[in-house]
Amino acid sequence: MTRPEPPDALPPEQQSALFEAAAKEFAARGFDGASLDRILGQSGIGTTAFADHFADKAGLFTRLIERSLSVLFGQIGPFDPDQLTAETYWSEIAAYYHRAITLVDHNDWMVRFGRLFYQLRDTPALGSATNPLFDITRDWVRKLIARGQALGSLRADLPPDLMTDIAMGILEPLDRWSAAHWPELSEAERQALPDQHIDLFRRAFTAASPRA
Repeated sequence: MTRPEPPDALPPEQQSALFEAAAKEFAARGFDGASLDRILGQSGIGTTAFADHFADKAGLFTRLIERSLSVLFGQIGPFDPDQLTAETYWSEIAAYYHRAITLVDHNDWMVRFGRLFYQLRDTPALGSATNPLFDITRDWVRKLIARGQALGSLRADLPPDLMTDIAMGILEPLDRWSAAHWPELSEAERQALPDQHIDLFRRAFTAASPRA
């Protein structure tokens, strides 16, 4: 079976038309209710051209999420773990998280897509389509942990790969819960999330003070 070409191989104007149509369809009907035929019809992309670049509807959706996150991170601004110091490690992570929450708070479609993403991840036949995005997140977390251990900001008695597993095990439930309950939260509760979440990570990953 021929492997699809990267979506970016599509001409830019076709990419824009396809993802705009997909965003409207998924937002209006959810993943299960979304019609690939409607998306292709609205975007003017032929079935053959689509098959050349995407495996299926799940592949299109996950690529849409990746593009959305790229826009989100582009608006938040750069974050380079290598630039962190022992003095700024936790404060810079918290500041970045606060900027992300503020941006998401003004773009509810990101929350809706987050809920759809986890619905897809929980679907046995399609969930593997979300793995590439989690691999990207895992790599970023791994770099953040390696930097923290090198600076002495994180505990050093556990190996980095185990620390990464633990971090991902905390991060995904937090993200799921936030996406699921976002509409119920007040503005103050939303803005409190970064400090609450960072506190969980600090308690898990900061070395305990020596006992007297």
